[in-house]
Amino acid sequence: MIRILFFLLLIGLWSIKSLASESELQLKFIGASTVELNNPHDLKLSQDGKYLFVSDVGKNRIAVLNPNTLEFITEFGSDHQSGTHDIDFSADGRAYVADTHNNRVAIYDMDGATAQLVGELTERIRGPEGVLVHRNGRIYVAGAWSNNVVAYKNGQVVAELRGLSSPHDLEETIGGDIWLADAGNDRMLLLSSELDIKGELSGKRYNFNGVRYQDVLSDGTLIVADKNNHQVKFIGIDGRLLLVLGEKKRGKGRGKFTTPEGIEVKDSTLWISDSGNDRIVKYEISKR
Repeated sequence: MIRILFFLLLIGLWSIKSLASESELQLKFIGASTVELNNPHDLKLSQDGKYLFVSDVGKNRIAVLNPNTLEFITEFGSDHQSGTHDIDFSADGRAYVADTHNNRVAIYDMDGATAQLVGELTERIRGPEGVLVHRNGRIYVAGAWSNNVVAYKNGQVVAELRGLSSPHDLEETIGGDIWLADAGNDRMLLLSSELDIKGELSGKRYNFNGVRYQDVLSDGTLIVADKNNHQVKFIGIDGRLLLVLGEKKRGKGRGKFTTPEGIEVKDSTLWISDSGNDRIVKYEISKR
């Protein structure tokens, strides 16, 4: 059984030693946003690294922040989106937004942080809350209300996985498989690109309670927002729990969250949507 050590707070540095290896993951708190947000969910860095796109559910929009300072830059979608939950980008610069309450994925041509609506995906999905643009050219969408995942190719459905419970985020692994947060079943599923189930993370080891959005480090480490536990969990490529950030209760401050949802990581920088506190927090990851 994996034992979780108590966190040490020392000059803003939070760390926990992994019992699974000789390495040590450390998280240093960098700062938090002050812009007015309302229940921010998943977030995504632009391909050029200039913008952090935040799915701002309560304001029915994508809020665009400076990823370094977390200051507000601009927004789009508030005149036509409803319950915005997720965003991802294709290699050609298009944005795919989970426009949840409109039962669609809205598609935008992007010019920097300026968006123009050009299309949508709607077939076989209700209440989409997760969207993934895969390197294989397919668009994968998690229908939280239809309890399925649908894969689109050139706008057409090419694969579907049913029998889920409020599925949320999808993220591509370094090998091309897909991690899915099956939130209602308190588990993470590893899927093939054809939506076959290859593995599962669940049970007492992880103690998920409404797991939501996620991202993957370059070494395969999975970072997941465990919403109802008010925690963010780091899971090694071998399935071992490496680190838990956050107390198992509502809070606000360094290493404390209230119903966190969104996760974005780039190199050594981690952004988290501390959704219940209406803010984005930023950490620096190190390993030794």
